[in-house]
Amino acid sequence: MNLSMTDSYKYSVPELIRMLGRRFREYRMRMNMTQKEVAEQSGLTVATIHKFESGAASNISLGTFLLLLKAIEQIDGIDGVLPELPESPYLYVRNKKIQRIRHKKTEKE
Repeated sequence: MNLSMTDSYKYSVPELIRMLGRRFREYRMRMNMTQKEVAEQSGLTVATIHKFESGAASNISLGTFLLLLKAIEQIDGIDGVLPELPESPYLYVRNKKIQRIRHKKTEKE
C-alpha cells in the first residue's frame, strides 16, 4: 500500500502504524537483516519487531520507532517528517522572538 501525504489523513493511527510496519519490513529485508539482528542493534525484543512488522502492534512509541530507524540506517529520514522551517517574521514582536503562544483570556459568561 502506497502512503502519501494526501492519503494519510484518511487512515487511523493504528492503520498508519501497520503500514509503517510493513514498510519497515521491506527496508529491513533490503538491508539483508533479520529481526534478531535489528533487535540486537536497537536493544528491542524480537517480539516487538515482529508485532510492528506484522501489524499486530496498534501503537508504537516515538522512541521505539527512532531506535528501529537507527538500526536500519534510516534515521536521516526523520528530517522528512518535520523538516526545519525558515524563520518567520510573524514570531517576532519588537525584534524579540516569541517563546510561546498565548491566547487572550475570555471572560466567563
